[in-house]
Amino acid sequence: MSSVNKVIIIGNVGRDAELRYTGNGAAVCAVSVATSRSWKDQTSGQRVEETEWHRAVIYDRLAEVAGDYLKKGRAVYLEGRLKTRKWTGQDAVERYTTEIVVGDFQLLGPKPAGRPEHAVAGAGRDEGPDPDDMPI
Repeated sequence: MSSVNKVIIIGNVGRDAELRYTGNGAAVCAVSVATSRSWKDQTSGQRVEETEWHRAVIYDRLAEVAGDYLKKGRAVYLEGRLKTRKWTGQDAVERYTTEIVVGDFQLLGPKPAGRPEHAVAGAGRDEGPDPDDMPI
């Protein structure tokens, strides 16, 4: 039986994306994205909000694009897969981190002043022209 490992989130960037390069020159971009949900507490009647933080990592050319456009507070759609990796901290303790390996992202909301965004949508793959840009 096959399985599915797919994640889609819509949230807000927590801090500017951090773009780095590996020793062999591959681009890697790390970003934190917050998603929130709210509900009315049945006992108190108060509105309750819960925020969840997600770590995401983006590779190669898409990482370079993300480094340019994923800025703090920006609304973003991320699509990818979950991956858990093991690492050893400076205190020699083994730790685990689960993060989203992003395959595609889309900026949401209004364009910030002075920043062209025409090349961002679908930057990770060649999908042809954006249907929203086509004359009707």
